[in-house]
Amino acid sequence: MEDLLTQRERVGRYRRRLTLDSPQGPHVSLAGQVADAEPRPLLNFTANDYLGLANHPELVEAGCRAARDFGVGSGSAHLVNGHQRAHHQLEARLAELTGRPRALLFSTGFMANLGVIDALASASREAGRSLEIFHDRLNHASLLDGARLASSGTTAVRSRRFHHRDLEDLERQLARSRADDRLVISDGVFSMDGDCADIAGLSQACARHGAWLMIDDAHGLGVLGEHGEGLVGRATPLADVPVLVGTLGKALGSSGAFVAGSDALIESLIQLARPYIYTTAQPPHVAAASLAALEIVAREPQRRERLQACVQQFREGCTHLLAGSGLALGLSPADINDSPSIPLTPIQPLILGSEARALAWSAALRERGVLVSAIRPPTVPAGSSRLRFTFSAEHTAEDIAALLEALEAVLTAEKAQPRSVSPTISSEGVTP
Repeated sequence: MEDLLTQRERVGRYRRRLTLDSPQGPHVSLAGQVADAEPRPLLNFTANDYLGLANHPELVEAGCRAARDFGVGSGSAHLVNGHQRAHHQLEARLAELTGRPRALLFSTGFMANLGVIDALASASREAGRSLEIFHDRLNHASLLDGARLASSGTTAVRSRRFHHRDLEDLERQLARSRADDRLVISDGVFSMDGDCADIAGLSQACARHGAWLMIDDAHGLGVLGEHGEGLVGRATPLADVPVLVGTLGKALGSSGAFVAGSDALIESLIQLARPYIYTTAQPPHVAAASLAALEIVAREPQRRERLQACVQQFREGCTHLLAGSGLALGLSPADINDSPSIPLTPIQPLILGSEARALAWSAALRERGVLVSAIRPPTVPAGSSRLRFTFSAEHTAEDIAALLEALEAVLTAEKAQPRSVSPTISSEGVTP
């Protein structure tokens, strides 16, 4: 293990955690890295707290009230000693939000994805059928790992990847499949690129080839849709997207995840999904805080509007700032102009190429009081290391202007360097 750690350190892929002395929010306080050092205030563009609810007083109060009434632990798994009323109410509200008959809570999004894929693969195997899983190449690690585990030790389950958002490639692979059952899986909003799956195109391809469609809308829930129901949309028929996964730890500001779908799907997950069966239920005060978040999502659509305005301000500023630099955001202005229906998401990557350059920019921004993560392989493909900016409805126009000013200073400083000077790898680089 020591050799592995040394090697990671040498190539600049050693991952370190930051310690905060403040709640999550647009402004955070970084704890001193040495004893007696003063906490350091930073403007935060790294969190997935898109609606600014992680420290909202209503969520805090709902959580405290539930903790006083029900304690801070669930005691055991849902199937062992039951769960509290708040869990039951939350599942009903999530089903209502997404327009699905039922929803089922999981303790994390990673476990939800593992559980769904494991359960669907188990159902095929127990029926003596084969299953082939088709992944978008840029799907989240939890989806890819779920397929890897489901196909381990059996020839009845296979997994393939199709090119990112390439429906023609997907159709070709589906047409060649000889499996009894087919499952197509895609992120809704892709977590490192901020672009969106073509839900209608995917569902039509699945219908033509008799495949099920599973969408992980972790980064779309609360942010997209007229009611904050996410990219899939409340009006999308259940048959088009029979398996929908959402998370509570991003726009909803709390923790946990859920799967929404038919009665048969939810009952199958309860019977077959090992991460659900063998995990202690999320604490009841977390469920209560999530219920409070859903009230705000329904009552304050202006939070989504404010978030969109922040993203738009950043993108317009970058159009001017990056002109002639050879750099670009993940979705170019041309992409948006050519397809006005493409939703803007709060994930905005700036592709920098090398790992060293991404780390150097992240460190330089932190020196200027801005916290943003450098994302590197294996999280993203080699040569596409980037800064991943994420925005919150609580960011102000002044915050965005400060970010753009810091970016301009970093870009100017880099241009002033001799070409022979390579970016310095910072020991403080962070990446998921």
